[in-house]
Amino acid sequence: MTAFNDEAVTGDALRRTLGVSRRRFLSTCTAATAAAIAAPVFGAAPALAQDGAEAAGEDPGRSALVPPHKRGIILYTVRDAIGRDPLASNLPSGFREVFQQLSRFGYRQVEFAGYGQHANAPGGANLGTVEGAKLMRSWLDEYGLRAQGSHGFIPPSWPLTQADLDTFKRFLEIANILGMDHMGTGGDPTGTPYRADWDVAAEKWNTMGAIARSEGVKLYTHNHDSAYDFLRDGGPLDAQGRPTRSSGIRKLEYFLEVTDHKSVYLELDVFWAHVAQYKFHTYTAHDGSQQEQVFDPAALVVRNTNRFPLFHAKDGVVNPQSGLGYDMVPFGTGDIDYRRFFTRVGAKNYHNPMVEQDNAPSASTPGQSLEFARVGYDNLAALRARH
Repeated sequence: MTAFNDEAVTGDALRRTLGVSRRRFLSTCTAATAAAIAAPVFGAAPALAQDGAEAAGEDPGRSALVPPHKRGIILYTVRDAIGRDPLASNLPSGFREVFQQLSRFGYRQVEFAGYGQHANAPGGANLGTVEGAKLMRSWLDEYGLRAQGSHGFIPPSWPLTQADLDTFKRFLEIANILGMDHMGTGGDPTGTPYRADWDVAAEKWNTMGAIARSEGVKLYTHNHDSAYDFLRDGGPLDAQGRPTRSSGIRKLEYFLEVTDHKSVYLELDVFWAHVAQYKFHTYTAHDGSQQEQVFDPAALVVRNTNRFPLFHAKDGVVNPQSGLGYDMVPFGTGDIDYRRFFTRVGAKNYHNPMVEQDNAPSASTPGQSLEFARVGYDNLAALRARH
């Protein structure tokens, strides 16, 4: 396994501190505002100026499977709070107050899932602009948070249209202002099981990845269970001339093979990878025989350590009747063995786990998503290596 060390203080680190691209090392006017908006506090609140682990009395020793500075959350988990009207609720509302609350829980990283919020929140409804990104960067800095990634704009067209290319570059500029190393998408590179389509997707992602790399950003794809199904790459052809059988390689495994390891990266959603383990364990080989091959998410990461800079730390309770094999629950309250997973994948100063729960928001319990975010942080921080 490749060894990864903590990031040194380099020109790149200074660039991220200032929030600018490598091409344009300019000031982005990210001075924090003097007064913080008051927001209700859920649970124990470590001082904002301190490291979350130290402030909570946590031993910051090496036994922690996820170091304090690597504990993150994707904002999709608390999307209802970000979209809440601050004039109609005393709960944290909008990006700034949510950042403050997440920092109080102990989080030190966030992953964006869009840049929209309620129109009455500071900055207005759309912060997906250069000025909006500068404002959000000032709040991130104020509360000791680092933007580590985003599910941003990935051009749907191929070959790229000029309009899509311009939009893609604008999102890269926003990513640089926010100081993030990664930008990605929540969708699979392609929706089909056929090798020819994955070859086209690889060409597209190699091109976009090279553009992102030139701007100092790693491009990544986040995937659900379908991408870990088996690739159809041989055997008899169907009526449309497409292969009907598999060599046993999975779609994303093939994608890893045919994309540039320096330009294209992946975000493993651990929950959906376990769903794939439950659903996709047999395939029809080229000779027509039925073969069994159980998917091992951790082994895939170990074989491709530097290709997986991000994880979604999402939990589930086993439920064979659900069709997925699991029901989604708050992180650390389910059956997925995260102690074993993080122990096996190692490289804990490289990987960036983001707590996620798709169903955290509740119409009947407005504070639920933030409460589940607190539970997720506490359980992520509690993971320790066995001695």
